[in-house]
Amino acid sequence: MRIFAVESSARAASAAVCEDGVLLGQYFLNSGFTHSVTLMCMARDLLRGLKLTAGDIDVFAAAGGPGSFTGIRIGVATVKGLAWGAGKRVCGVSTPEAMAWLPEAGNRIICPVMDARRGQVYNAVFRRTDGAPARLCEDRAITIEELVGEAASARGGEEFVLIGDAAVMCLPRFLDAGLRARVAPEAVRQQCAFGVALAAASYTPVSPGELRPNYIRAPQAERERPQV
Repeated sequence: MRIFAVESSARAASAAVCEDGVLLGQYFLNSGFTHSVTLMCMARDLLRGLKLTAGDIDVFAAAGGPGSFTGIRIGVATVKGLAWGAGKRVCGVSTPEAMAWLPEAGNRIICPVMDARRGQVYNAVFRRTDGAPARLCEDRAITIEELVGEAASARGGEEFVLIGDAAVMCLPRFLDAGLRARVAPEAVRQQCAFGVALAAASYTPVSPGELRPNYIRAPQAERERPQV
């Protein structure tokens, strides 16, 4: 199955094409440029470089959240538009789950952490062996203190691999709690479309009109709207 995937849930943006688990090509930018400007250009150039059209893709996938509200909307809208035009189906993939596919295999705990601001991180926890990552909790917004406390109470000597844009920030807290932890290598630390494509292979595709983001938290505008 040939999957076209985009990742725009945080500062970095990427687009990838994966066929039966093999990466055919990926464009990645961590420039901070607006995703609405860069993502469609990346998608167009990637398909051209692979000599493919949208009609050659079986499934379109996007990181569906949690993450940046604006970034997620742009990614979801991008794959919806491409899929609608080609008459294809789509997947909205959990952002932490896509990240958990990236680090090397082995008996360790994969702990995606994305900066959610307000003293929180977006997170889920996975056990990674030589196969697919096994989910240990649902996607959530949690404080670093709560996450470390939970990890310390449940630790079984396994190593925590922190991945995501809050990994470096979280590492000292894990180490101070006496946990075995390290940050994933830079090459796989940031969210990327290849992880989205790998995760999407286990999802059931839906029509473009059924694809919905999973924000976890209400948008800031809704949180701050005066109650009348």
